[in-house]
Amino acid sequence: MWEDVVHAAELRVFDALIERHPLVQIPVLPLIDPDARLVSGHYADEFADSHGRQMVLRAAVGAGLPLSGVGCAIAVDVLDALAQAHGAPFDQTSLTEDYELGLRAGALGYRACFARVEDDGGDLVAVRAFFPSTVTAAVRQKGRWMTGIALAGWDRIGWARATHLADHWMRMRDRRAPLAVIVLAAAYLAAVGWGMAAMLHVITGQPPISIDSGLRIILSINTALLAWRLAWRAASTGRSYGWREALWSLPRAVVGNLIAMFAAIRAAGQYARLLAGAPPRWDKTTHVFPGEATLL
Repeated sequence: MWEDVVHAAELRVFDALIERHPLVQIPVLPLIDPDARLVSGHYADEFADSHGRQMVLRAAVGAGLPLSGVGCAIAVDVLDALAQAHGAPFDQTSLTEDYELGLRAGALGYRACFARVEDDGGDLVAVRAFFPSTVTAAVRQKGRWMTGIALAGWDRIGWARATHLADHWMRMRDRRAPLAVIVLAAAYLAAVGWGMAAMLHVITGQPPISIDSGLRIILSINTALLAWRLAWRAASTGRSYGWREALWSLPRAVVGNLIAMFAAIRAAGQYARLLAGAPPRWDKTTHVFPGEATLL
C-alpha cells in the first residue's frame, strides 16, 4: 500500500538534476493530524527545520547528505560503486539504511544535491506523509532512528576522512542525541525543582537564595540562545505550514523533547542488545495514507 503522497513534478526534478548530481533529495513535509496536533506536528517542525535549512547547508558545504528513504533519486553508477565497496548498495542489517547510504556514497566522492524547487503554482515539490500520531509509536520510531544513527551508526560507518572538517562536524551533530537527552533531562528536572522551591518559599514566606552574578549571566545567555533557537524553529515551520502552526511549534518543542528522552531509553536498550549479539530489530514506521479531504 502506498503511504507517501508524491508530488506530480517530482520525477521531472529528478530528471533535470540526476545527470549533474548523482544523488538528489527533495524535502519531506510531514502532514499534521488535526486530532494529534502535538505529537504528529512535532515531526512537521523538525522536518521543516532540517529540510528547510540544515540539509541545504549540509549539501552546500559538501558534507555527506543523509537520504530520507523517500523523495530521493540515486544514479545507477552510485549503486554500482556501493555494491563494489560494500557488497550491496543497501544493507539489510542497518536500522537506518537510507541515512548510511547517503554517507557511504559521500565517502566514495559522490556529492548530493538537496533540491528545494517550487512548481509553476508556487507549491514546494516535496513528499508528504503522515508520521506517528501517538507517543508510543513516536518513541518506537525515534528510538530506532537514534540507535541506527547515533549509536550503531557510529560503529558501522565511523567518521569521514581526516581532512573533511565539514563532514566531521555534521556527523558529530548527528550523534549528539544521546548526550543531548541527558542535558534535557537534567534541565527539566532542574526546572521542576526550581518551581517546587519557589512554591515553598512563597508558602513559608522565606526569601529565596540570591543568584550569583556569574550564574545569572550564564542563565541569561542560555535563555537568549533558547529564544533564538525557538524563533528559527517557528520561522521554519511558518515557512512551510503557516503562522498558526508556527505558534504551535513552541509547545511542540517540549513534546518533542519528552519523546526524545523516552526514545533515548529505548535506544540504549536496543544498542545493548546489539552489542550482546542480538539481530537488529527494524521497527517499521507506521504511516496512514491521507484521504482526499486531507490533501485539499
